[in-house]
Amino acid sequence: MHPNAERVAKALEEQGAAGEIVELPDSARTAQAAADQVGCEVGAIANSLVFDADGAPLLVLTSGAHRVDTARVAALVGAQKVKRATPEFVREATGQPIGGVAPLGHPATIRTLVDVWLDKYDEVWAAGGHPHTVFPTSYGELLRITGGTPAEVG
Repeated sequence: MHPNAERVAKALEEQGAAGEIVELPDSARTAQAAADQVGCEVGAIANSLVFDADGAPLLVLTSGAHRVDTARVAALVGAQKVKRATPEFVREATGQPIGGVAPLGHPATIRTLVDVWLDKYDEVWAAGGHPHTVFPTSYGELLRITGGTPAEVG
């Protein structure tokens, strides 16, 4: 297992999360690719998107069926500007590459918003720290393990 996925697995265990890391045969850099491989609706994929909110990292866990409205998110977090983070910014904040960013297992806690749309699914899938890894979880568990705030982000 990739070292990033091992860190995420350890963080899941420490948080008492139910799901375990699943290694996928192909990269799941998009919500559709992940959904195709795990056999769920694209909306049940919890995309982990990192944004630059006035220079600070902001993690938005959104349904794979949604696009994030950065103006809405800026208003929610009280930022002047929220923009998509560069790959370097993402790796520095999370220690993980774009396409594999997990909701946890980062070097430091990142402010997190969790799309309320994910609550429509009994089971959601999130990235496991590497583009070839995911884990099953739930909306409630995502809120608990990330300390995230429920939000309408789309």
